[in-house]
Amino acid sequence: MEPTGVPARELSDEELERQGTHAHATRNWVFLHGTAEQFAHHTERMLELEKEYLRRHPKRTWQGSAEAGGEVDEATRLRTALRGLVTQIESVLAESDPLPGNGSTAGPGGVAGLPGGSAGVAALLAEVADAPGGRLHRLELHQAARRAGLPRADVAQLYRSEPPLLAADGADRVITDAGREWLATRS
Repeated sequence: MEPTGVPARELSDEELERQGTHAHATRNWVFLHGTAEQFAHHTERMLELEKEYLRRHPKRTWQGSAEAGGEVDEATRLRTALRGLVTQIESVLAESDPLPGNGSTAGPGGVAGLPGGSAGVAALLAEVADAPGGRLHRLELHQAARRAGLPRADVAQLYRSEPPLLAADGADRVITDAGREWLATRS
């Protein structure tokens, strides 16, 4: 992966702080919605900015104010960075596992307005039905749809179908009675 942007060592203190703040502000979005490559690049840049900030201002962070009265040693920093890399690698490997497919031909019978690919729809609805209370947080549903191979447009149809198979309840997504009935006919 090619590094982009001005190397952190060449940034002014103001620019280093601005870019570091921006990296942390965008971290959640990249974590939840970015690709593995975007996440890896973001992580690399954020760590570069943090390391440079720590080099310039060692006493301003928890790393520089260790209880022993000194800075955290390089071995501890390396160990922490290595754990982060291992977590990243495991995440990328998990994403590369094959996903169950779903053709997208005609809508499953009995429910108007549904996308094709009843295998993907069934996998998603089964995961929601198996969750406590038949509900998943919307971000968990997004990941379940990804595993089931359903694009966002197809997932959206599950809320708009007649009758709807999924419903929104605040941040949660809930399988409806119609969704349970549809799923039961596929078992």
